[in-house]
Amino acid sequence: MTPDRDARAHRLSQSSEGEQIPGGLLPSAGSAAAGGQGVSPLRAPLSLQAESSEAQRRSSNSGREAGAALPSSNTVQTTGIHPALQPDAHAAAAPQSSAGAVPQPSAESAQTAAGGQPTQAPLSGLEALDAALPTGGPEMTGVNVKPTLSPRHQLEAWLAAMIENESSDLILRAGGRPSCRLHGRIKFLEGTVPHAGALMEVIGGIIGPTRMNTWREQGSVDVGLQLDGLGRFRLNAYKQMGEPALVLRRISDSPPSIDSLSLPTAELRQLALRKRGILLVTGIAGSGKSTTLGGMIEHMNHHAERHIITLEDPVEMIFKEDRCVISQREVGTDVPTFHEGLRHSLRQSPDVILIGEMRDAETVRAALDATETGHLVMSTCHTVNASQTVDRIVGFFPPEQHSSVRSRLADNIVGVLSQRLIPRRGGEGLVPAVELMVSTPHMRELVAEGRTTELGGVIDQGNEAGMISFNLSLRRLIMAGLIDIETALDSSDRPDELRLALRGFTTAGQGPNAAPNAPKAAPAPKKRPASAPASPGLIRRKTDPS
Repeated sequence: MTPDRDARAHRLSQSSEGEQIPGGLLPSAGSAAAGGQGVSPLRAPLSLQAESSEAQRRSSNSGREAGAALPSSNTVQTTGIHPALQPDAHAAAAPQSSAGAVPQPSAESAQTAAGGQPTQAPLSGLEALDAALPTGGPEMTGVNVKPTLSPRHQLEAWLAAMIENESSDLILRAGGRPSCRLHGRIKFLEGTVPHAGALMEVIGGIIGPTRMNTWREQGSVDVGLQLDGLGRFRLNAYKQMGEPALVLRRISDSPPSIDSLSLPTAELRQLALRKRGILLVTGIAGSGKSTTLGGMIEHMNHHAERHIITLEDPVEMIFKEDRCVISQREVGTDVPTFHEGLRHSLRQSPDVILIGEMRDAETVRAALDATETGHLVMSTCHTVNASQTVDRIVGFFPPEQHSSVRSRLADNIVGVLSQRLIPRRGGEGLVPAVELMVSTPHMRELVAEGRTTELGGVIDQGNEAGMISFNLSLRRLIMAGLIDIETALDSSDRPDELRLALRGFTTAGQGPNAAPNAPKAAPAPKKRPASAPASPGLIRRKTDPS
């Protein structure tokens, strides 16, 4: 470099702060040292001093490759700027003042002093110093960084994972681990549920302000959702420890067929085509009660001409009408309560009324009234067998009304189907085990007299057509190879009787609904008549005393 150029570089480095030069502003060393906002050297023109240092570095035989070294210390002392890595694909260094401030590059400083053309520092050294980048800084370009999803998009991602894994439920609690229920077991998903404020915003955007007020007042609310590309879900938003949480359950897009549910098909078809009475499907939460009722309504839809009114909270399956007219009403949207909807439905020319759940005495009384006027009423109850179901319905009323309620229930009940889901053999899926009680003169007598504890024993005998006990259902599943014996014994209400039945030491289940290939009981030995003579070989001979 000539002496003239050295002098020009020295004059430029000592110029006053903010001096205008062609193509942009070049900050002085004093402004950078004072911590002021300078202009990035990656965007500003290189000074003549920097050009001289760069030429000397390239001509040296230090063994370093061209373009692989950072600016020299002479440049730092001259300009008062400390070079640093900038997470930009077009830059290799960013300015930092001695006070620690990192100025942002400006558009004006991207021009050269003479020709106004953008000048870029070499990109070499970026990969080698990538580990030195500070965390939590601005978004990096050209670096593989996992994008952060919004709470709403994160929820949709978990729903997509739930569908892909064929899970039944998605459970989310503010700040907790997302989880799903797969084949009856809890499985955890990746990530963390958003905090309470963000999750509450998501819930409010889904259920709306009216139901959000219900959630705040009552602590829980149910909503039916239809999400494009994901399907239909039932959402229950609730509070836990004062913070929001929600559970989403998958709902079939189309009602199932009775034949596909692994249930007693012939009996359910007959019950679905009854013209009057009360039919109850019972079981714990998640045991498939709504699916069973949906299959029975779908059977009516293709085999009868009826007007079916459903009262649901919320509406779950959407039916496509075939031979029936199906009016689906949602509690909270179309009607205020089950009781009000049931009372008004009698004026809407129904043939079948579906009630989402028997919850109180008013609903039961309205259901009995509808049955006695010639309608078929279908509903659910959170009980595990027929005897408990009868006791639960009677228990809704005060003691002085129990006798009349039992009498009315005995006259109108047509069947109670209690079901529970059992892990399939091998752990892949669930299969239903059921108890079915149908109306017979003997069963009506037991219900009317309050002898509900005897209902299970009569069902277990299986001597009347249509009766199916849990043990009989479990035996059928074992013989079909669908469940293991240990699983059946754990699920049975009477495991000792089931164990004896599997060994053939019982006469129960030998009626018209006996399990195929069931072991037959050994015939009882014939009793000898009392007047029969003793065996000739045991007669004592009389001898002549002589």
